[in-house]
Amino acid sequence: MTEAFDIVVIGAGHAGCEAALACARMGHDTLLTTLNLDSLAMMPCNPSIGGTAKGHLVRELDALGGEMGRAIDAVFIQSRMLNTGKGPAVHSLRAQADKRAYQRRMRRAVDDCPRLTLRQAEVARIVVENGRVRGVETTTGSHIECRAVVIASGVYLNSRIIIGECAWNGGPQGLMAANQLTENLIDLGFSIRRFKTGTPARIDGRTIDFAKMEPQYGDDPIVPFSFLTDASTLKNRAICYLTYTTPETHRIILDNLHRAPMYAGTIHGTGARYCPSIEDKVVRFKDKDRHPIFMEPEGLDTNEWYVQGMSTSMPEDVQRAIYASVPGLEHAKVLRLAYAIEYDCIDPTALDPSLRARHIQGLYLAGQVNGTSGYEEAAAQGLYAGINAALYASGREPMVLTRADGYIGVLVDDLVTKGTDEPYRMMTSRAEYRLLLRQDNADLRLTEFGYRAGLATQERYRKMLAKREGLIQARKALDKLHLTDRLRRTEENYDTLRASRLDLPELSPDVREQLEITVKYEGYIARQESAEREFRRLEDTPLPPNADYMSMSGLRIEARQKLDRQRPRSLGQASRIPGVSPGDISVLMIWLKAQNG
Repeated sequence: MTEAFDIVVIGAGHAGCEAALACARMGHDTLLTTLNLDSLAMMPCNPSIGGTAKGHLVRELDALGGEMGRAIDAVFIQSRMLNTGKGPAVHSLRAQADKRAYQRRMRRAVDDCPRLTLRQAEVARIVVENGRVRGVETTTGSHIECRAVVIASGVYLNSRIIIGECAWNGGPQGLMAANQLTENLIDLGFSIRRFKTGTPARIDGRTIDFAKMEPQYGDDPIVPFSFLTDASTLKNRAICYLTYTTPETHRIILDNLHRAPMYAGTIHGTGARYCPSIEDKVVRFKDKDRHPIFMEPEGLDTNEWYVQGMSTSMPEDVQRAIYASVPGLEHAKVLRLAYAIEYDCIDPTALDPSLRARHIQGLYLAGQVNGTSGYEEAAAQGLYAGINAALYASGREPMVLTRADGYIGVLVDDLVTKGTDEPYRMMTSRAEYRLLLRQDNADLRLTEFGYRAGLATQERYRKMLAKREGLIQARKALDKLHLTDRLRRTEENYDTLRASRLDLPELSPDVREQLEITVKYEGYIARQESAEREFRRLEDTPLPPNADYMSMSGLRIEARQKLDRQRPRSLGQASRIPGVSPGDISVLMIWLKAQNG
């Protein structure tokens, strides 16, 4: 059986959904395949979207025209802005999701999208001829011709579930693994790694003693993720709770450490340093007598509660004892055991800055197959790869975001330039220009990119332009009335200023926020803008794609090999490759000057 689509997206997790929606909305007949239709946009781990730095990714994804921000705004049950005690650069939105409602909302977006076809199928092989994608083949014998493929296979490649001494091949939440595509990726020249992640148990909420826990309430008013969402329509509908591990918890873990798969040698994949299991926390932080545990509801129509902060792969009997040692969980019933999962992923340095395989035209990879962790990192890559696959299928130049454009640019650059030896997690500290790359101005920074690519709508673009113009006019009014210095004071905000000066114009909340931040942090912003200009100078200095690095005698051997393998697109990207020194960059600059006469 042979059929044809413009683009095929493999995997319908958070990366795959964003990729497929972007491709179809940009005018391409797109096939989205998944091992199980019921797993579309599933949240096998946290029932939440956003968080520190991750909230930035979601707002940037939304600014470009993605779906995740609007989806979570429609189904969240509690919303909070994190890090409000710090500066605006690190403010990050996080929302608890009704996870089943989120799946239904994303399924509706996929089903209702013109030119997008959803199908349950396992892709076993990417068909490549003369270095160019020609199609895919499924395990059941279908041959599907296409011009581009986006692989968004998540944690399903040769995945293996581990609970204590028990292990089996399978995907999250009892789903099947994808057992054939890895061999094809090896045949296509990719280097394969083995990574690991995990998830806590799910507890029956009817058996939790919440009186022994501290309630955690949502914010009021609520800030939406999407720049298109009307904030006045949003409300919190659930409460989360905080409790802690105890010395008894730690004793149980240490007494049974020999049965922990990660210490017994059962697990061979590399885990995420910034999301350790509870046994890893107890071992690594022996000076702490307790660790925070957040109880989070999985939805409004279920009794399942997620035990945030207590991921483990301990045997079942140990798990039950661990959870019972936590205040409020003494009599809790475990509905789903915690587990670890190992899976295959690629070395992302095989990709170029558009997330396309450097050696195969039309092949893009996004999400955990690139070595990342988290729904938000996956969705951002999926959208980015989807936009670029659609541009490629149209014969257009790729959309490349740099580290100075957004957190998505930082994420992609880190992956394709530096690579990762463990599951990659986005953090605000990774962004050199984080005061410029705030979540509140994501639309001002990125909507034009999405609009030029053909994804962001006219409505979204007009709204961004109105916000930009409103900010310009508000600043002019402030300067004209000589009130700028007053607004810089810590105790002043625009509302208090306007109460005494009614000749100041009334501003919308988003414009008021932008004005206050740009005025109060003007000096810091100016310094980062200066550093950004120097960054862009190097980034805008292209390196020839056919440069013969191996013959450049001034370069060190390691630099020659790294540059020859990764083929950086610019002097800036070359400077960030591990093993390329400032001295090597000086040699490249001299060589470029000689080449240009």
